[in-house]
Amino acid sequence: MSESVYEDLRRAVVEYNNDLAADKAREIIDSGLDLERALDVMTEAIRKIGDDFGRGDLFLPDLVGASQAMLSALPLIEGELEKRGNKRAGQGVVVAGTVYGDIHTIGKTMVVTLLMAAGFSVHDIGVNVRPEAFVKAVQEYGADILCMSALMTTTAPEQKKTIEALERAGIRDRVKVMVGGAAITQEFADSIGADGYDPMAPGAVALAKKLIGA
Repeated sequence: MSESVYEDLRRAVVEYNNDLAADKAREIIDSGLDLERALDVMTEAIRKIGDDFGRGDLFLPDLVGASQAMLSALPLIEGELEKRGNKRAGQGVVVAGTVYGDIHTIGKTMVVTLLMAAGFSVHDIGVNVRPEAFVKAVQEYGADILCMSALMTTTAPEQKKTIEALERAGIRDRVKVMVGGAAITQEFADSIGADGYDPMAPGAVALAKKLIGA
């Protein structure tokens, strides 16, 4: 039974089945099975999806679907881990959000999911986030990395405003800043003083690890 439930959880991610992912996560929890194994199964599944996407074998809807399925199960598993006193060891702490004036979520959600799968502790503070709210979250969570997304050229300048807000708060040197989104280029990232940029969600994981020396 234990092997089949893990296989069902893996299948839920690769088949983009949100309900099945949540159901199998609850079954694993209720049965007292190995939660770390469940995390490993989902991590392997989402990494394969990400790798296939990066090679062009899969497409954006595939990565989005897998991300949403994993996010249907992941908070349940991690919540139970904390209850059992077995908090997952992480790569580092990340705060992520979409900048003020922008309510797009797809790219951010994919990056958040892949970072979580890679072992980062990620605090997704949502969309339409003002610079001051980013600063507050970085301070509150002791973030190693701040990830900001901007889909539109009209909202891209908010990333610069946030970096300036970090400087005014005296914490810019404590956190690495990653930027992304359809409106962002390497040239723009360099011009605003960001520490890193990658045009593809799967590349964000390698970049995050590089930035913190993992």
